[in-house]
Amino acid sequence: MSILQLKKATVIGMSQDRTSILDAIQALGVMHIIPLAGSSVKQTAEPEDTNPELLKRSLQYLLNCPQKRRQVTRYHQLDLNKILHQVDLNRQKRIRLSEKRDFLEQRIKDLEPWGEFTLPNLADLNHEKLWFYLVPNYKIKDVEESHLPWVEVYRDNRHTYIVVIAQEEPNPSLMPVARTHTGYIPLSQLREQLEEAEIQLETADGEREALTRWIYLLQHSVASTENQARLEDVSSQTRDYDEVFALQGWIAVRDLPLLEDFVEAQGLVLTAEDPADDENPPTFLDNPDVYGGGQEVVSFFQTPNYRSWDPSRVVFFSFVSFFAIIMSDVGYSLLFGGIIAWKWNTMGESETGRRLRAMGLALTGAGVLWGVLVGSYFGAAAPFALLGDLKLLDLNDFDSMMALSITIGALHLVLANLLMAWVRRRSYQALSSVGWAVSVSIALTGWLTGFSTLHWVVFGAGLMLVLLFSTEDQGFSLSRLISGLLALTNVTKIFGDVLSYLRLFALGLASASLAITFNQLAADVGNALPGIGFLLHILILLAGHLLNFVLTVVSGVIHGLRLNLIEFYNWSLADEGYPFQPFSKQEVTPWIT
Repeated sequence: MSILQLKKATVIGMSQDRTSILDAIQALGVMHIIPLAGSSVKQTAEPEDTNPELLKRSLQYLLNCPQKRRQVTRYHQLDLNKILHQVDLNRQKRIRLSEKRDFLEQRIKDLEPWGEFTLPNLADLNHEKLWFYLVPNYKIKDVEESHLPWVEVYRDNRHTYIVVIAQEEPNPSLMPVARTHTGYIPLSQLREQLEEAEIQLETADGEREALTRWIYLLQHSVASTENQARLEDVSSQTRDYDEVFALQGWIAVRDLPLLEDFVEAQGLVLTAEDPADDENPPTFLDNPDVYGGGQEVVSFFQTPNYRSWDPSRVVFFSFVSFFAIIMSDVGYSLLFGGIIAWKWNTMGESETGRRLRAMGLALTGAGVLWGVLVGSYFGAAAPFALLGDLKLLDLNDFDSMMALSITIGALHLVLANLLMAWVRRRSYQALSSVGWAVSVSIALTGWLTGFSTLHWVVFGAGLMLVLLFSTEDQGFSLSRLISGLLALTNVTKIFGDVLSYLRLFALGLASASLAITFNQLAADVGNALPGIGFLLHILILLAGHLLNFVLTVVSGVIHGLRLNLIEFYNWSLADEGYPFQPFSKQEVTPWIT
């Protein structure tokens, strides 16, 4: 499939040239490093007093700025520590001013109902203080029962404005509401302070925008810092032999000539050998962008073992098919494609994005094709007679759609077992997977056409293969028989897994039924209410189809992936691997005007 064959490469060079050699190998980016036994952490010179966390935080702070300036691209103009200091000061200043603005806005909001006033001196009140309460009129009796000295300042149709006179704040349990925090600053001065804070915040925003001109160079600085840290980490994983050192790692056979050319040019020593049977190399998946979305899904859920097979392409095509069946509507599929088109350029900025947009394009195409076959266009019939003639399936034909769903599930699991048999081709256990494939195939055939004696004989032969070859034990023994009997208990499991594919029919029918229901509801309302009914008709169509579209997409993603990553994986992949992680320099895709 598309799991690349690896070699275990060992590079030997002079210890005095270690840093330059490792830096060049890092630039090649083709080796997955194997830590050698006996490696010791080497002390390296500390880089300039640049805080990596401050660097990343400052870069993210500038990237979040809504408006950005033209970028500086000449490195000699960058004083890194000075720029980082300015960015950090600006960040702290904006935080402080934002908190002050929020406080003033809340204080003004609390004080506005009371209007403009100035508190008297404490000496004039015999050192008593004023406490302000905005009490709902229906709770005024609670104030009267509090036995506190209070006065009603004002009353409107909802609230009574109460001022309590006391040296200390009254116990909150005595008053029906929490007090209003008015402070000692008059409302007019608070508004002046708010205006000044907003002006200062705008100034700080301008300074931040001016600092965004350094984003390009800061991104490269972050990459350089992380590359240096990775280089030092790998340097500590080499093994020293007096004046020479050895670096070992996995490398794809296709990339081996690059390393050989480098070693020859540098006068180094290189050995390359195949993985031993007891070694577990990393898994290097390699798929083109056309169906690389399947690889993204596979890598996210479970990386297959190096000696297994790459399920990326199977997952890609089966997920696209399942999603289309669940969508079951041309209109919804075109709407989904419109979203992909809207985000097309943005998704093209990264390899993962390009792969996912290719998958999105495939989902759109498959959805349109299946929608035409079932004749659903936003829950309505085909708008043209030509499209109507292309309708070959009826979602309301329960028997046919159930048979189709179960057939898809059975064939999917037959493929899974055949692929498992291929992985185990050097072991008699492959016959067990073949037995499951035969049993499922013949059971499906018998269910569709009617069981005969031949069906039962072949079905029994398949289960006999499962009984005899489900373990690696050689020769007949009691343990082998017990293992076979335990394996046969998976008959119920594979039966349940096949029936699980009925969700394709159920979800597709639910999507189509909801679309039809919203269409009918909108039509009924429009006919019942002339005039305003037309507006309600449009609103019901928009809201109903939007809700159904979201539910359909979510169902298609969740259940389409579930059938691949649970039911299919359970019968096709045995061992989990770990991904190939090349020792390479970080790629920078800078934000630049």
